[in-house]
Amino acid sequence: MCVPSVFLFCFCVWIFCMTYEAWRSLSQDMPYEDFMAQIQACPRECHCPHNFPSAVYCDNRELKRIPKIPPHTLYLYLQNNLLEALSKEALSNATQLRWVNLNRNRITNEGLEEGALGAMAQLSQLYMDDNLLTSVPAGLPHSLEQLQLSRNRISTIPAGVFSGMDQLNLLDLQGNKLMDGAVTEVSFKGLGGLVQINLAKNQLSSMPVGLPPTTMQLFLDSNNIERIPLDYFKGLPKVAFLRLNHNKLSNSGVPRNVFNISSILELQLSHNQLTEVPFISPGLEHLHLDHNQIKSVNGSDMCPVSAKALEDYANDNAPKLRFLRLDGNDIPPPIPRDVVTCFRLLRSIVI
Repeated sequence: MCVPSVFLFCFCVWIFCMTYEAWRSLSQDMPYEDFMAQIQACPRECHCPHNFPSAVYCDNRELKRIPKIPPHTLYLYLQNNLLEALSKEALSNATQLRWVNLNRNRITNEGLEEGALGAMAQLSQLYMDDNLLTSVPAGLPHSLEQLQLSRNRISTIPAGVFSGMDQLNLLDLQGNKLMDGAVTEVSFKGLGGLVQINLAKNQLSSMPVGLPPTTMQLFLDSNNIERIPLDYFKGLPKVAFLRLNHNKLSNSGVPRNVFNISSILELQLSHNQLTEVPFISPGLEHLHLDHNQIKSVNGSDMCPVSAKALEDYANDNAPKLRFLRLDGNDIPPPIPRDVVTCFRLLRSIVI
């Protein structure tokens, strides 16, 4: 009769030791009592791994409501469920949340209770792709650094919705229903630290206005943009990566010096209606012009520096272009020698 008791005692000691070692090696910032409370409070609908105690996995469970989340949760996975609403109480117990994934649910603006998002005062990343939102949600936490809202039904950006959100550096709004009237001078007011904005696959016919001057990456693929104002990029002095693939840009809609921007490193203009290579800045490193209507390239027209500057190979002002894509046009090979002479740093030309 003693053997089973001894065995049970040893098994319990082993479990305790394993749990304690897991806490020591992976959760030293969390007190042991909190570690145990976090594991024991795991909702039955979810999975809380011992080796990653700050994460709670409730994804792919066909959930229609959010279960009670343990208080020390930092990372919460709720994607691929049937959630239609988010109440203020739903996550009130998890006051330390840093990262929440609500992708691929059925959440609407009407289902977002006032204060439900703002209550997560330490949240840095919020994923709400593939839901049923029709406008950017109000009451977002000011702590947010990344906000993903792609592939919803968003057609409006309420004035002041980003007020006080100067920590946000990434905003993804691709695949929505934004038109020119929804993107005004005040739409992005408050985003004093924005670095990347994705407005691809919307219904814009003009370049968006009111973008923060901190913007470095601007993605506008698959819209209906026909022209770029001459002074457009004066308000974006740090833009380095610009994507305008799959639009309706023609020569008349691209002023000669509009892309002569000292900060720009990569320019993508694939699948437009250009018949000529636009003038570029000497600092540009990657240029995508494939699938336009260009019939020829000429080094004297393309080269952004003078012939005198080209005489010195070590000149710091020599063009930095390293990658040039021209396939899908009507340009007969080979590339003219004067193009290669100008862009001496070219490592790849696709034609």
